[in-house]
Amino acid sequence: FFSAVTLGRAQVQQESSVETTECIGINITCSHPKIDADFTYWYRQIRDQRPELVATAVRGTKPVQDPPGRLSVAADRRSSVLWLARPRRGDAAVYYCAV
Repeated sequence: FFSAVTLGRAQVQQESSVETTECIGINITCSHPKIDADFTYWYRQIRDQRPELVATAVRGTKPVQDPPGRLSVAADRRSSVLWLARPRRGDAAVYYCAV
């Protein structure tokens, strides 16, 4: 189970939750239409742990190491997608997008 949270302060919008089965790739999307920052950040918080930075980018696509996948930020920087290539049970977490 993968959960995404909307952060009112940063004015980002995410799905309330997305689900997949183990090893089946999944996209977690984020909309940030009023962006006034250079970077887009993605964090994840595994149950009972502190949030950890997963990836950051200005625009374009870059690989993500842990969990394996990629982060894509639109050319206008108003949206981003975190793709998890082969999620495992240990990757189940709340995923946060921030700008």
